[in-house]
Amino acid sequence: MQVTAQAYSAGPPPPPPPGSGLPSSLTEDGFLDGRLRMLQPEKGYRAGIDAVFLAATIPFVAGDSVYEAGIGTGVAALCALARNPAIHVTGIEIAARYALLCEENARRNGFGDNLRVIHADIKEALRKDLAAMPAHGSFSHAFANPPYFDEAKATASPVLLKAQAHAFGPDDLDLWIKVMHTMVTLRGTVTIVHRAESLGKLLAVMEDRFGDIRIAPLYAREGTAASRVIVQGVKGSKAPMQLLPGLVLHDQSSQFTPEANAILREGHAWRLR
Repeated sequence: MQVTAQAYSAGPPPPPPPGSGLPSSLTEDGFLDGRLRMLQPEKGYRAGIDAVFLAATIPFVAGDSVYEAGIGTGVAALCALARNPAIHVTGIEIAARYALLCEENARRNGFGDNLRVIHADIKEALRKDLAAMPAHGSFSHAFANPPYFDEAKATASPVLLKAQAHAFGPDDLDLWIKVMHTMVTLRGTVTIVHRAESLGKLLAVMEDRFGDIRIAPLYAREGTAASRVIVQGVKGSKAPMQLLPGLVLHDQSSQFTPEANAILREGHAWRLR
């Protein structure tokens, strides 16, 4: 399901048009039916529809400060801002190229004043002695589209940036959850999109830190097993866990369902609570 926005139409991303001034190493991809124009590396990790669905589930309101762990080129963050320009997003990103592209994408789409990118390793967010890091407990919501593949099991991509974005060690998922838990205020939410097969691991690291956990599966087609899950918890809550009906992406004609289209093209929210 990690499909780029260009997958709305078949074929690889088109090369930049002559005279566009866009380097051949980058593509310009449309999200939310073209409302967002995003620069992404032609080779390497490319954000796709997972990021759009993730952004749609964050229950922010105007004035909220939101934190993204591993902001990449900013697709999820800017989808969130397109839905509500009255929020502010702070993201942390270890790869300098992605951090710079994220800042450029924010400017190109008119959200330069609404987004801050911190170029650093996510583990640095746990330190209290770094002036560049936001205060712990200062965000209403945190979210992430973390790496998907276990570095001990997967064959690494020859493209360094893609390999870094996809691989994680045994303790990394726990670290990402810990960072987001640290950054949000009491009753703040943390939201993650991940492979469905990682649900057990996700719940194992979230259950001791969050309550009112909502699990929303994503199904490629009706009658198939979920390939992705979105998991959202509330810091400090004691409410029980809920497994939600989820969302079917494609109909029998391999077209996006009306429900998926409302999120992917029209920028609608996907409310989990």
